[in-house]
Amino acid sequence: MSKTFLNRVKNQYKELSETERYLIDYIKQHLDIIPQISIVKLSSQANVSTATIVRTMQKLGYTGFTAFKIHLKDEVDSSSEFSIVEKIDKKIQEAILKNEQEVVKTIQLLDSGTIEDALQKIIHSRKITIFARGFSELIAKEMMIKFQLLGKHCELHDDPNIIRTISKRIDKRDIVIFISLNGKTKELVEAAKNCQDNEVSTILLTANQNSPLYELCEISLVGFKSETSYFPDYEVRSRLPIQVMARIILDAYAIRTEEKMG
Repeated sequence: MSKTFLNRVKNQYKELSETERYLIDYIKQHLDIIPQISIVKLSSQANVSTATIVRTMQKLGYTGFTAFKIHLKDEVDSSSEFSIVEKIDKKIQEAILKNEQEVVKTIQLLDSGTIEDALQKIIHSRKITIFARGFSELIAKEMMIKFQLLGKHCELHDDPNIIRTISKRIDKRDIVIFISLNGKTKELVEAAKNCQDNEVSTILLTANQNSPLYELCEISLVGFKSETSYFPDYEVRSRLPIQVMARIILDAYAIRTEEKMG
């Protein structure tokens, strides 16, 4: 990679005459316009001869003034692009930190006793029924498939009317897992009330402790939700905290299942 103009000046400054140093200082003060002006115009504005300009450029390692201008223009363009990239990178860095914060704080909020309670309920249940709506359905589907792969009878319902109906018929030997970021979805709240009335055990994965579902469910795992959203016009907030808790429950269940088989 070729040296920048300023690096070349720094390395060669002692070798330059007083006039050449004066020229360099003038150029440094007018870097933004130098790529657009001719050697004659620079000679006139800086009050030095064209020969001095050429000689100075050659001392800095350029073949001449034109070569210097080309290099300088590339440096300025690169600097501008880098500045934009830097700004973009800062925003991306903020997004990365937001995700990291959600994961770390969610793990910090989790209580091993609560995880164990949830695990025991799942292990001793006859069947798992998962209720979820919206983007939480993606996490619910993953949980259902993994429970099934581990040999556990598990089903998922995401239709509002089916959730309302099924929740009234669940056996006491079964368990219901609710997945809801805000804990306020109407049909899920209604289903939780039905479960409570029928003495069916319930587990909640949420990011909102101040919600109807939190009050209604027997065991609640609460994750940390960042206030920042990169889709402010839509209700598609990050489900990362829920995903972390779901993964922990699934991994813990897999470990217990393996221990039992062993």
